[in-house]
Amino acid sequence: MKYVFLICDDEKTSPSMEEIRADPAFQAYDAEVDRRGGTLGGARLRPVAAATTVRVREGETMVSDGPFAETKDFVGGIDIVECADLDDALALAALHPYASRGCIEVRPVWE
Repeated sequence: MKYVFLICDDEKTSPSMEEIRADPAFQAYDAEVDRRGGTLGGARLRPVAAATTVRVREGETMVSDGPFAETKDFVGGIDIVECADLDDALALAALHPYASRGCIEVRPVWE
C-alpha cells in the first residue's frame, strides 16, 4: 500500500540540504528506505514564505501569500513510500530523523 509521509518541522531551525546529506541519521534512513524498495517520490519544499494559498468562496477566488495555518510546525517535505501495511509505514516513519525533531504525518493513498 502507498503512504505519504508529511514531514513537519519548525523551518526556523531546519538544516540545510548539505547538512541533511552529511547527517548519519538521514543516511541511515535513506539506506533503510532503499532496503525496503525505495521511495516512489518525494520532495523537500521551499520555506513557507514562498507559499501562496488559493481559496474559492461563493465563486470568488482569493489568493494570499503564505500558508493557511498559523502554526510553528509546517510541512517541509513529503515522501511517498510503499509499505506492507500501516504498522510497516509507522515503523518506517519512526526512523525518519524529523520524527525526533518535528513530526511525520502518515497518510494512506487512495488507489
